[in-house]
Amino acid sequence: MSKVAFIGLGVMEYPMAGHLAAQGHQVCVYNRTMTKAESWQGEHGGHLAISPSAAALEADFVFTCVGNDEDLCSVVYGDQGVLSGMAAGSVLIDHTTASAQVAREIAVIAAQQGVGFVDAPVSGGQAGAENGALAIMCGGNDEDYQRAQPIMQAYAKTTTHLGPVGNGQLTKMVNQICIAGLVQGLAEGVAFATNAGLDAKQALGAIGGGAAGSWQMHNRGETMVDDEFEFGFAVDWMRKDLGICITEAQSNGSQIPVAQMVDDFYEQVQALGGNRWDTSSLLRRLPRKDR
Repeated sequence: MSKVAFIGLGVMEYPMAGHLAAQGHQVCVYNRTMTKAESWQGEHGGHLAISPSAAALEADFVFTCVGNDEDLCSVVYGDQGVLSGMAAGSVLIDHTTASAQVAREIAVIAAQQGVGFVDAPVSGGQAGAENGALAIMCGGNDEDYQRAQPIMQAYAKTTTHLGPVGNGQLTKMVNQICIAGLVQGLAEGVAFATNAGLDAKQALGAIGGGAAGSWQMHNRGETMVDDEFEFGFAVDWMRKDLGICITEAQSNGSQIPVAQMVDDFYEQVQALGGNRWDTSSLLRRLPRKDR
């Protein structure tokens, strides 16, 4: 078993760190809101630290999962950042959905002090984290990945090594681009079914086993019909992710018109007060006869 540190205890990270403790690893956690770390310790044991640096001391593996590039840099760099506490030979694994550029920058700084780095964004949502069934997209050299992979198995359904640092983040961008179009299509289908006088849940059940079926349909279809959105992956976070995708697309010459359009639609959802609604709340901006 290894000594590990986990930085960030949001709705996904809290159970992810819990899975590590359940596997027998010695886990030290840090969270900006200390009461959350105290709650985690009360539930899972282990240790808590007053700074990212303190959490990382003597750790074989340090996991970070925070909000965005700025948040990530704040817990990695400086006197209180994890790199100031990590020893040569340890590995930093970042689960934040961030830019590929910040991943590459961290990898360079980490290597200067003999620390390995893997950018490893995840997909699967809160349910995937709680059930230990996340898909993890990894970038980094093979040695660092091979060391980190058995530890990540505590909460992973799949882990895939996709090449050098940054490729994990680029693959997560592909994931979010695909999801954006899927959720918009599902929202339009639910609204259409309702307006056509169909039992929308029955219609989704009929098509869910065919070519239209998707994770979004199976996990969000019925709640969309019920107009329930007070859960799940927040619109604010999806807009952050799509912003990263749009910036990268401009850099590499890609055209992602559907993702850009859906980002505009999410801006409309935010204007309705849906900043913290689940991403399936795209439905809220479409007319439905049952409202």
